[in-house]
Amino acid sequence: MNVEKVINNNLVRSRDLKGHEILVMGSGLGFKKKPGDEVDSLKVEKIYHLDTPKEQQDLELILARAPLEVLQAVNEIVAYGKNSLHTELSDGLTISLADHISFAVKRHREGLDLRNALLSELRSFYPHEYEIGKVSLQIIQKYTGELLPEDEAGFIALHFINVTSQMNSMSETNEMMQLIRKILSLVEYDCQIELNRKSIQYERFVTHLKYFSRRLFAEKQGEETKTDPGLYQMIKSSYKKAYLCALKVANLTMTEYGKKLSDEELIYLSIHINRLIDLFNQNNRNDL
Repeated sequence: MNVEKVINNNLVRSRDLKGHEILVMGSGLGFKKKPGDEVDSLKVEKIYHLDTPKEQQDLELILARAPLEVLQAVNEIVAYGKNSLHTELSDGLTISLADHISFAVKRHREGLDLRNALLSELRSFYPHEYEIGKVSLQIIQKYTGELLPEDEAGFIALHFINVTSQMNSMSETNEMMQLIRKILSLVEYDCQIELNRKSIQYERFVTHLKYFSRRLFAEKQGEETKTDPGLYQMIKSSYKKAYLCALKVANLTMTEYGKKLSDEELIYLSIHINRLIDLFNQNNRNDL
Protein backbone atom coordinates (compact mmCIF):
# COMPACT_ATOMS: atom_id res chain seq x y z
CA MET A 1 0.00 0.00 0.00
CA ASN A 2 1.59 3.26 -1.18
CA VAL A 3 0.96 6.90 -0.38
CA GLU A 4 -1.01 8.61 -3.14
CA LYS A 5 -1.43 11.94 -1.35
CA VAL A 6 -0.39 13.24 2.07
CA ILE A 7 -3.38 14.96 3.70
CA ASN A 8 -1.58 15.84 6.95
CA ASN A 9 0.88 14.25 9.39
CA ASN A 10 -1.72 11.69 10.47
CA LEU A 11 -3.69 11.03 7.28
CA VAL A 12 -2.81 9.85 3.75
CA ARG A 13 -4.78 8.83 0.71
CA SER A 14 -3.99 5.44 -0.81
CA ARG A 15 -5.66 2.56 -2.68
CA ASP A 16 -6.71 -0.90 -1.57
CA LEU A 17 -5.93 -4.15 -3.39
CA LYS A 18 -8.92 -3.60 -5.69
CA GLY A 19 -7.74 -0.14 -6.67
CA HIS A 20 -10.41 1.72 -4.67
CA GLU A 21 -9.46 4.99 -3.00
CA ILE A 22 -9.07 4.77 0.76
CA LEU A 23 -8.02 7.10 3.56
CA VAL A 24 -5.49 5.72 6.02
CA MET A 25 -5.12 7.24 9.49
CA GLY A 26 -2.44 6.85 12.12
CA SER A 27 -0.27 8.97 14.40
CA GLY A 28 2.61 10.36 12.32
CA LEU A 29 1.60 8.25 9.31
CA GLY A 30 2.06 11.12 6.83
CA PHE A 31 5.06 12.76 8.51
CA LYS A 32 7.85 13.39 5.93
CA LYS A 33 6.07 11.11 3.46
CA LYS A 34 5.63 11.85 -0.23
CA PRO A 35 3.56 10.23 -3.04
CA GLY A 36 4.89 6.80 -3.92
CA ASP A 37 6.31 6.04 -0.47
CA GLU A 38 5.15 2.89 1.24
CA VAL A 39 2.59 3.27 4.03
CA ASP A 40 4.03 2.20 7.38
CA SER A 41 1.63 -0.62 8.33
CA LEU A 42 2.74 -0.48 11.98
CA LYS A 43 1.35 3.04 12.29
CA VAL A 44 -2.03 2.32 10.67
CA GLU A 45 -4.89 2.83 13.15
CA LYS A 46 -7.85 3.01 10.79
CA ILE A 47 -8.65 2.58 7.11
CA TYR A 48 -11.73 4.36 5.77
CA HIS A 49 -13.67 3.01 2.77
CA LEU A 50 -16.41 5.18 1.27
CA ASP A 51 -18.90 4.44 -1.48
CA THR A 52 -19.07 7.72 -3.36
CA PRO A 53 -16.58 10.43 -4.41
CA LYS A 54 -18.70 12.94 -2.46
CA GLU A 55 -18.34 10.95 0.78
CA GLN A 56 -14.62 10.55 0.11
CA GLN A 57 -14.23 14.30 -0.39
CA ASP A 58 -16.29 15.13 2.72
CA LEU A 59 -14.39 12.68 4.91
CA GLU A 60 -11.02 13.87 3.65
CA LEU A 61 -11.95 17.48 4.41
CA ILE A 62 -13.26 16.73 7.91
CA LEU A 63 -10.47 14.34 8.90
CA ALA A 64 -7.85 16.81 7.68
CA ARG A 65 -9.04 19.49 10.11
CA ALA A 66 -9.98 17.26 13.06
CA PRO A 67 -7.35 16.84 15.82
CA LEU A 68 -5.79 13.38 16.04
CA GLU A 69 -7.19 12.77 19.54
CA VAL A 70 -10.72 13.45 18.27
CA LEU A 71 -10.27 11.01 15.38
CA GLN A 72 -8.99 8.35 17.77
CA ALA A 73 -12.01 8.93 19.99
CA VAL A 74 -14.40 8.74 17.03
CA ASN A 75 -12.85 5.46 15.82
CA GLU A 76 -13.35 3.91 19.26
CA ILE A 77 -16.90 5.29 19.54
CA VAL A 78 -17.91 3.85 16.15
CA ALA A 79 -16.34 0.49 17.03
CA TYR A 80 -18.16 0.45 20.37
CA GLY A 81 -21.47 1.40 18.71
CA LYS A 82 -21.05 -1.34 16.12
CA ASN A 83 -20.50 -3.99 18.79
CA SER A 84 -23.25 -2.65 21.04
CA LEU A 85 -25.88 -2.46 18.28
CA HIS A 86 -24.71 -5.67 16.57
CA THR A 87 -24.88 -3.99 13.17
CA GLU A 88 -22.57 -2.72 10.47
CA LEU A 89 -22.00 1.03 10.49
CA SER A 90 -20.72 2.79 7.39
CA ASP A 91 -17.71 5.06 7.50
CA GLY A 92 -20.20 7.80 6.63
CA LEU A 93 -21.00 7.87 10.35
CA THR A 94 -17.40 8.87 10.97
CA ILE A 95 -17.93 12.00 8.85
CA SER A 96 -20.80 13.30 10.96
CA LEU A 97 -19.32 12.26 14.32
CA ALA A 98 -15.84 13.65 13.64
CA ASP A 99 -17.31 16.95 12.53
CA HIS A 100 -19.69 17.17 15.48
CA ILE A 101 -17.26 16.10 18.20
CA SER A 102 -14.48 18.38 16.92
CA PHE A 103 -16.73 21.41 17.29
CA ALA A 104 -18.28 20.13 20.55
CA VAL A 105 -14.84 19.88 22.18
CA LYS A 106 -13.88 23.31 20.83
CA ARG A 107 -17.14 24.87 22.09
CA HIS A 108 -16.72 23.22 25.49
CA ARG A 109 -13.22 24.67 25.87
CA GLU A 110 -14.67 28.08 25.08
CA GLY A 111 -17.51 27.66 27.58
CA LEU A 112 -20.16 27.46 24.83
CA ASP A 113 -21.91 24.15 25.53
CA LEU A 114 -25.26 23.65 23.80
CA ARG A 115 -28.48 22.48 25.44
CA ASN A 116 -30.19 19.45 23.91
CA ALA A 117 -33.95 20.13 23.85
CA LEU A 118 -34.69 16.47 23.03
CA LEU A 119 -32.62 14.94 25.84
CA SER A 120 -35.55 13.52 27.82
CA GLU A 121 -37.12 12.03 24.68
CA LEU A 122 -33.82 10.45 23.68
CA ARG A 123 -33.46 8.85 27.11
CA SER A 124 -37.00 7.51 26.94
CA PHE A 125 -37.39 6.51 23.29
CA TYR A 126 -33.84 5.39 22.47
CA PRO A 127 -32.22 4.13 25.71
CA HIS A 128 -29.73 1.91 23.85
CA GLU A 129 -28.41 4.67 21.59
CA TYR A 130 -28.44 7.09 24.51
CA GLU A 131 -26.28 4.73 26.54
CA ILE A 132 -23.83 4.64 23.61
CA GLY A 133 -23.80 8.42 23.80
CA LYS A 134 -22.96 8.32 27.52
CA VAL A 135 -20.11 5.84 26.98
CA SER A 136 -18.90 8.10 24.15
CA LEU A 137 -18.44 10.95 26.64
CA GLN A 138 -16.04 8.76 28.62
CA ILE A 139 -14.15 7.85 25.43
CA ILE A 140 -13.88 11.52 24.43
CA GLN A 141 -12.57 12.40 27.89
CA LYS A 142 -9.97 9.63 27.65
CA TYR A 143 -8.51 11.04 24.43
CA THR A 144 -9.08 14.80 24.79
CA GLY A 145 -9.17 15.33 28.55
CA GLU A 146 -12.54 17.09 28.21
CA LEU A 147 -15.69 15.79 29.92
CA LEU A 148 -18.55 17.03 27.76
CA PRO A 149 -22.00 17.64 29.33
CA GLU A 150 -24.77 15.05 29.25
CA ASP A 151 -26.52 16.98 26.47
CA GLU A 152 -23.74 15.84 24.14
CA ALA A 153 -24.58 12.20 24.90
CA GLY A 154 -27.97 12.96 23.35
CA PHE A 155 -26.45 14.62 20.29
CA ILE A 156 -24.13 11.65 19.73
CA ALA A 157 -27.06 9.25 20.18
CA LEU A 158 -28.89 11.14 17.42
CA HIS A 159 -26.09 10.32 14.97
CA PHE A 160 -26.46 6.60 15.70
CA ILE A 161 -30.26 6.79 15.52
CA ASN A 162 -30.03 8.51 12.15
CA VAL A 163 -27.86 5.82 10.55
CA THR A 164 -29.69 2.84 12.07
CA SER A 165 -33.29 4.03 11.63
CA GLN A 166 -33.00 4.60 7.85
CA MET A 167 -34.20 8.19 8.20
CA ASN A 168 -33.12 10.59 5.48
CA SER A 169 -31.67 13.32 7.67
CA MET A 170 -31.03 14.40 11.23
CA SER A 171 -33.88 16.93 10.99
CA GLU A 172 -36.22 14.10 9.98
CA THR A 173 -35.11 12.11 13.03
CA ASN A 174 -35.83 15.15 15.23
CA GLU A 175 -39.22 15.57 13.60
CA MET A 176 -40.00 11.91 14.24
CA MET A 177 -39.21 12.26 17.95
CA GLN A 178 -41.29 15.41 18.21
CA LEU A 179 -44.22 13.55 16.65
CA ILE A 180 -43.86 10.73 19.20
CA ARG A 181 -43.80 13.29 22.02
CA LYS A 182 -46.96 14.95 20.66
CA ILE A 183 -48.78 11.60 20.40
CA LEU A 184 -47.84 10.61 23.96
CA SER A 185 -49.06 13.98 25.27
CA LEU A 186 -52.26 13.67 23.25
CA VAL A 187 -52.94 10.18 24.65
CA GLU A 188 -52.40 11.34 28.24
CA TYR A 189 -54.59 14.43 27.80
CA ASP A 190 -57.37 12.88 25.73
CA CYS A 191 -57.67 9.64 27.72
CA GLN A 192 -57.06 11.43 31.03
CA ILE A 193 -54.39 8.99 32.11
CA GLU A 194 -50.82 9.18 33.34
CA LEU A 195 -48.49 6.94 31.36
CA ASN A 196 -46.36 4.53 33.37
CA ARG A 197 -43.06 5.02 31.55
CA LYS A 198 -41.53 1.98 33.24
CA SER A 199 -44.24 -0.42 32.09
CA ILE A 200 -43.86 -2.93 29.29
CA GLN A 201 -47.08 -1.56 27.73
CA TYR A 202 -45.46 1.87 27.45
CA GLU A 203 -42.26 0.41 25.95
CA ARG A 204 -44.26 -1.52 23.36
CA PHE A 205 -46.28 1.58 22.48
CA VAL A 206 -43.15 3.69 22.01
CA THR A 207 -41.59 0.94 19.88
CA HIS A 208 -44.72 0.89 17.76
CA LEU A 209 -44.65 4.69 17.44
CA LYS A 210 -41.04 4.59 16.24
CA TYR A 211 -41.89 2.21 13.40
CA PHE A 212 -45.13 4.08 12.79
CA SER A 213 -43.22 7.38 12.49
CA ARG A 214 -40.61 5.82 10.22
CA ARG A 215 -43.32 4.63 7.83
CA LEU A 216 -45.07 7.99 8.04
CA PHE A 217 -41.95 9.92 7.01
CA ALA A 218 -40.84 7.43 4.37
CA GLU A 219 -40.56 9.06 0.94
CA LYS A 220 -42.47 6.20 -0.66
CA GLN A 221 -45.49 4.95 1.18
CA GLY A 222 -46.07 1.22 0.92
CA GLU A 223 -49.26 -0.22 -0.50
CA GLU A 224 -52.09 -0.12 2.00
CA THR A 225 -53.03 -3.61 3.13
CA LYS A 226 -56.70 -4.51 3.22
CA THR A 227 -58.17 -4.56 6.71
CA ASP A 228 -60.74 -7.08 7.86
CA PRO A 229 -63.96 -4.99 8.16
CA GLY A 230 -65.20 -7.20 10.98
CA LEU A 231 -62.01 -6.68 13.01
CA TYR A 232 -62.13 -2.93 12.38
CA GLN A 233 -65.74 -2.70 13.62
CA MET A 234 -64.97 -4.86 16.64
CA ILE A 235 -62.04 -2.62 17.69
CA LYS A 236 -64.15 0.47 17.04
CA SER A 237 -66.99 -0.72 19.28
CA SER A 238 -65.00 -2.57 21.97
CA TYR A 239 -62.27 0.04 22.46
CA LYS A 240 -64.35 3.19 21.98
CA LYS A 241 -62.23 5.52 24.09
CA ALA A 242 -58.97 4.27 22.60
CA TYR A 243 -60.38 4.36 19.07
CA LEU A 244 -61.55 7.98 19.43
CA CYS A 245 -58.07 8.86 20.68
CA ALA A 246 -56.51 7.08 17.69
CA LEU A 247 -58.72 9.19 15.41
CA LYS A 248 -57.30 12.31 17.04
CA VAL A 249 -53.79 10.99 16.33
CA ALA A 250 -54.88 10.55 12.71
CA ASN A 251 -56.15 14.12 12.67
CA LEU A 252 -52.79 15.28 14.07
CA THR A 253 -50.79 13.52 11.36
CA MET A 254 -53.07 14.88 8.63
CA THR A 255 -53.17 18.45 9.95
CA GLU A 256 -49.46 18.81 10.72
CA TYR A 257 -47.83 16.45 8.21
CA GLY A 258 -50.41 15.88 5.49
CA LYS A 259 -50.28 12.10 6.11
CA LYS A 260 -53.39 9.92 6.17
CA LEU A 261 -53.45 6.89 8.46
CA SER A 262 -54.75 3.57 7.19
CA ASP A 263 -57.48 1.58 8.93
CA GLU A 264 -54.82 -0.96 9.88
CA GLU A 265 -52.77 1.72 11.63
CA LEU A 266 -55.88 2.93 13.47
CA ILE A 267 -56.46 -0.62 14.71
CA TYR A 268 -52.93 -1.00 16.05
CA LEU A 269 -52.99 2.43 17.68
CA SER A 270 -56.34 1.66 19.32
CA ILE A 271 -55.05 -1.65 20.71
CA HIS A 272 -51.92 -0.07 22.19
CA ILE A 273 -53.81 2.90 23.62
CA ASN A 274 -56.42 0.61 25.15
CA ARG A 275 -53.67 -1.36 26.92
CA LEU A 276 -52.35 1.87 28.42
CA ILE A 277 -55.86 2.84 29.58
CA ASP A 278 -56.37 -0.61 31.14
CA LEU A 279 -53.00 -0.40 32.92
CA PHE A 280 -53.82 3.03 34.34
CA ASN A 281 -57.25 1.88 35.55
CA GLN A 282 -55.79 -1.27 37.07
CA ASN A 283 -53.11 0.67 38.96
CA ASN A 284 -55.76 3.09 40.25
CA ARG A 285 -57.91 0.21 41.54
CA ASN A 286 -54.89 -1.32 43.29
CA ASP A 287 -54.22 1.99 45.03
CA LEU A 288 -57.70 2.08 46.55
